[in-house]
Amino acid sequence: MRRPALLAAALFGLAPALAEQRPSPPPPVFPADLDVVNVTVAVRDAAGHLVLDLRADDFVVLEDGRPQPIQLFGRAIDPGHDETLALDLGLLMDTSQSMLQELKLSQEAATRFLQAIPRARELITIFFDQDIRLSRYDSENQQGLFDRIQQAKGGGNTALYDAIAVYLSRVAGGGGRKVLVVFTDGEDSISALSLTELLRLVRSSAVTIYPIAFQGGFPAGSTRAIRSRGFLNEIADLTGGQVFRPAASRDLAGIYEEILQELSGQYVLGFVSDNSRRDGKYRKLKVQVKREGLRVRHREGYVRVDGLGD
Repeated sequence: MRRPALLAAALFGLAPALAEQRPSPPPPVFPADLDVVNVTVAVRDAAGHLVLDLRADDFVVLEDGRPQPIQLFGRAIDPGHDETLALDLGLLMDTSQSMLQELKLSQEAATRFLQAIPRARELITIFFDQDIRLSRYDSENQQGLFDRIQQAKGGGNTALYDAIAVYLSRVAGGGGRKVLVVFTDGEDSISALSLTELLRLVRSSAVTIYPIAFQGGFPAGSTRAIRSRGFLNEIADLTGGQVFRPAASRDLAGIYEEILQELSGQYVLGFVSDNSRRDGKYRKLKVQVKREGLRVRHREGYVRVDGLGD
């Protein structure tokens, strides 16, 4: 598995340059580069309410069906958050031609989300159409980000898959929670990366993806709409996130309240795998709760690759 590892390392080294232009296809693997595997978990009851009072011994973590001892545990609701629960936030904003009709609502959605979100350890923003433009912001210069969002112009093709891959490459490794919010209609028309390659990256990453999905410039029920909807549902499900579909400004407050509640009610579970091989194979994760009647949402797995992250 040396070739995929070298390709992954090359992608990491090229990430700053890729922010200025469409990237070359990243490799179809994504490293879990620490010995400790962290899994961010949201737990809800039958009525859909977040469950906030669980302890480490309430959870069972399975890797490929084998129980793994939980060696790290954190609750977002508890004070004194450390690196385990630090928040790295990504915001991807689609400014392509297909989003022209939705651009005003998308701009409002992104601005209001940033006003509502708790302070992140790192905030990375990517504006994309046929080009990809990446920037980092902090609380001191966030007003500049608001201005940039409002000044965004629509047009061109859509490199959605490449934009997601650039973000994943920039936040790979390290602890904490990694959250990506994508404002898009879900269509891709020009990415160098194929859908299959992107899904491999997404399946193997530690990033939770919340698509804010818009109708875009194609009719509801059309083949393009169905394909785009299916893609956004898939990346949310694979990463333990959720898709939201605002139809008007009045829908935004409820969407952000739900995301914020989830971020404040998450758990982080960490374990050291009993499989020490770095063979590039995908490992399925399953988190169970001993208390009956609860639903658990988390990423579906990860990949450990030889030669990275040690």
